[in-house]
Amino acid sequence: MNTLTAVADPGVVPESPELCQIDLGIGGMTCASCVSRVEKVLKKQPGVSGASVNLATESARVMLSGPDDAETLARIKRAVRDAGYEPRSMAAMDEDSNERWHGIPTDFLPVLAGLLLSAPLALPMVGDLFGKHWMLPSWTQFLLATPVQFWLGARFYKAGWHALKALTGNMELLVAIGTTAGWMLSTWLWWRAEPGEMVHLYYEGSAVVITLVLLGKWLEARAKRQTTSAIRALHALRPEW
Repeated sequence: MNTLTAVADPGVVPESPELCQIDLGIGGMTCASCVSRVEKVLKKQPGVSGASVNLATESARVMLSGPDDAETLARIKRAVRDAGYEPRSMAAMDEDSNERWHGIPTDFLPVLAGLLLSAPLALPMVGDLFGKHWMLPSWTQFLLATPVQFWLGARFYKAGWHALKALTGNMELLVAIGTTAGWMLSTWLWWRAEPGEMVHLYYEGSAVVITLVLLGKWLEARAKRQTTSAIRALHALRPEW
């Protein structure tokens, strides 16, 4: 379970004895709209005098007008989660990025699963270019696409639901709506087809979209980690005054 911890910045001197700050990681942000939403939520919390959120480092700095007791930290953590994002400690984010499973980064495993399940669905489209008909049976397409849609794509439904509750929208909501429409249409066409009839389904479209978005998010997170590491390395070179 991720925890929220206070991190002191030796380079910042509080303006008053009552002013303190906490640094925390924010998971799930994808755009500037997410940054604005998190900042707005943090600034509404009692005792918070200011907040700044950095999308590149997936972190937030919260200025408190009072002590950073356990109740305040728990309230901030709950507010971030209710907004649809995941509060994390900075140390936990570093540990997650270094976890591996048999030489493969653990955060790449969902992408790998999506690629393995989507490849058989997309391969017949390549075969059509060469006059080959490799279309899989409808039930096989259903079995391959459904785990991608509702297991690997669960994160999109979760983030989209939080966006709806906040009366706003985000990329995850668009992905969830679009891919679900393709999956439901394919299932409906399959069930209505006559026995032995080969109908054109769209399972491959939904599965490939989810897989490619997951791959893009993984590449983005990888680039962010490299950028953050470089920034921290430069920060460590700062002279102590």
